[in-house]
Amino acid sequence: MWFKNLQLHRIPAGWSMSVAQMEEALEKHAFREGGSLEMQVQGWAPPREGGELVHSVNRQFLLAYRAEKKLLPTTVVNQVTRAKALELEEQQGFKPGRKQMRELKEQVTDELLPRAFGIRRDTRVWIDPVNRWLVIDAASPAKADEVRSLLLKTLDIILENVELNEAPVAVMTSWLAGNDAPAGFTVDQDVELRSNTDEKAAVRYVAHPLDGADVRQHIEAGKRCTKLAMTWNDRISFVLTDAFIIKRVTPLDIIKDAADPTAEGEAEKFDADVALMTGELARMLDDLVEAVGGERQMDKAA
Repeated sequence: MWFKNLQLHRIPAGWSMSVAQMEEALEKHAFREGGSLEMQVQGWAPPREGGELVHSVNRQFLLAYRAEKKLLPTTVVNQVTRAKALELEEQQGFKPGRKQMRELKEQVTDELLPRAFGIRRDTRVWIDPVNRWLVIDAASPAKADEVRSLLLKTLDIILENVELNEAPVAVMTSWLAGNDAPAGFTVDQDVELRSNTDEKAAVRYVAHPLDGADVRQHIEAGKRCTKLAMTWNDRISFVLTDAFIIKRVTPLDIIKDAADPTAEGEAEKFDADVALMTGELARMLDDLVEAVGGERQMDKAA
């Protein structure tokens, strides 16, 4: 159940909602089955199958955004529309005009929608009032935007950007050029370097040693590090991007071995996993923020 991606936000100091208050708010926007003519529906679903809409462990909250979209390929709609247009042409003796074709396409879409397959996608959200984090497990900003939009409609909460003292691209390039990772971190063997002058000019190394002369030559030629694979305290590996988005989060064996052996049943095991994940990630995020030079306005105690 570990998050694979971390889209990071800060929440205001002192923000507080009880589980009951959050449940009531989420219930108003709970996921429901879409109607036959609805292309897409969204809402909140239980993070654990059979559980509540808000999963709370050690003052940490877990939510799940669910979206269902009907799969109705444009090629299928166009194919059926063309067939119906030929039938209409035979009936009226002339080809349908633009308006008729537009209306025909809308009619075909309405006819096909009830038979279209729906694909569901769940995106988890972690709210940590203790350390002021709100984290969305989404790989792309577009998917995170969907979650943020519903979240802001649902909860009385303000999301703040993580404002860093240093640009991640400059810090990562410095680590790579000096072959000198910050304390507690190691640089792994995946990296992406991009040109300052041409965004399309990029060099990627995968499972390749990064301490060679070729990497330094690219940096000296003006390329900057935009993605860098790292490991934190031999516990969690991840890829850091220039937008301070963390991807490919993977707990390593030392954490897997730390799982609570006394947990029994799915509910207890899920709670133990949530507690382990949130505890480890909170510590890693604190260390990572410090490693990139800290935040411009960091006031967790306020």
